[in-house]
Amino acid sequence: MKRTLIVLTILIAALALAACGGGKAQPTKASAPTQASQSLQAAAPTQTPAPAESKAVTLNGAGATFPLPVYTEWNQMYPSVQPNVTINYQGIGSGGGQKAILDGTVDFAGSDSLLKDDQYAKMPDLQMLPMLAGAVVPIYNVPGMDKLTLDGPTLVNIFMAKITKWNDPAIARLNPGVNLPDQPITVAHRSDGSGTTEIFTSYLGAVSEEWKNNVGVGKAVEWPADGIGQGVGGKGNPGVAQAVQSTPYSIGYVELAYAKSNNIPMAAMINAAGNEVTANAETMQDAMAAFANAFDERLTAKIVNAPGEKSWPIMGYTYLIIHMTENKDCAKTKALLDYIEWAISDEAAAKKAEELGYATLPAAVRDLVEAKLHEVTCNGQKVLQ
Repeated sequence: MKRTLIVLTILIAALALAACGGGKAQPTKASAPTQASQSLQAAAPTQTPAPAESKAVTLNGAGATFPLPVYTEWNQMYPSVQPNVTINYQGIGSGGGQKAILDGTVDFAGSDSLLKDDQYAKMPDLQMLPMLAGAVVPIYNVPGMDKLTLDGPTLVNIFMAKITKWNDPAIARLNPGVNLPDQPITVAHRSDGSGTTEIFTSYLGAVSEEWKNNVGVGKAVEWPADGIGQGVGGKGNPGVAQAVQSTPYSIGYVELAYAKSNNIPMAAMINAAGNEVTANAETMQDAMAAFANAFDERLTAKIVNAPGEKSWPIMGYTYLIIHMTENKDCAKTKALLDYIEWAISDEAAAKKAEELGYATLPAAVRDLVEAKLHEVTCNGQKVLQ
């Protein structure tokens, strides 16, 4: 009996203790995390705010029609590289582009014509940057004639209105076996201030002292053919191309891309080495190589009448004109420099230029341009690091 009472007493005590434990839970002290839990916490991604969108930038330029086809293509390609940058370029002629940047109405200008000393004096921070080189080609519209060869003196005399008919002996001598018509020659030329005209007249002046002294070299000249009623003007390269296409027995001059895209017949030329050449990638590169060291301190050079065996003789660089100092919108300045750097170095940009008939910059010239870009400042600080 005594043993039974002891057992019952223990059971009752245990039940009482369980009853006490079934009340309100007591707080417990949290244990420190294990090394494994610390590693998991460190590996868990932390939520960070999304980066702010880049500022939308619009760059406005205007100027030469010489590079307009490639600039149009580049400006359509570039948003895939920088989606926040929009680039507008209007082909209004080199003279218009120079005036626009001097007036402050554009962010950059295109020009095949070189700035003059008085323009640099008015705005000393202007800088010309070679972007591409291109050929200026004589184009013609003579029904039934699909081949024409000219040399410098003959081309000069046509544009001086000394040779006024297609069957002139000077033309016949260069084109044996070609049926040359007894028809007057209409000379198509630019009606606006033009870098293409400056390149073309630079060539005529290089091969003829008479042309240089009596007609001159520049963005615009007085065309002798107009004086005898056999001249017609066109605005921009497109205007001259259209004038030749719509005028039988005419001759004019345009940048190679316009002749190619419009399927206009182009004359071959006898170059300075005495060889017959046509305008193409090989003959353009040969001309550029002949003047590889011709750049002056302003980063400009003329490359007409090159002495190379294969050189196309009527060549020129096309330039962008920019400001070297900026005190307003540094984001816009950076966007412009990035665009220029892309245009002269990107493989897809170069391929598009070559497809259109332009010659891309040799590596040595590209290095000069990139070095100049790294000198541009905004608010006193270099824009590109």
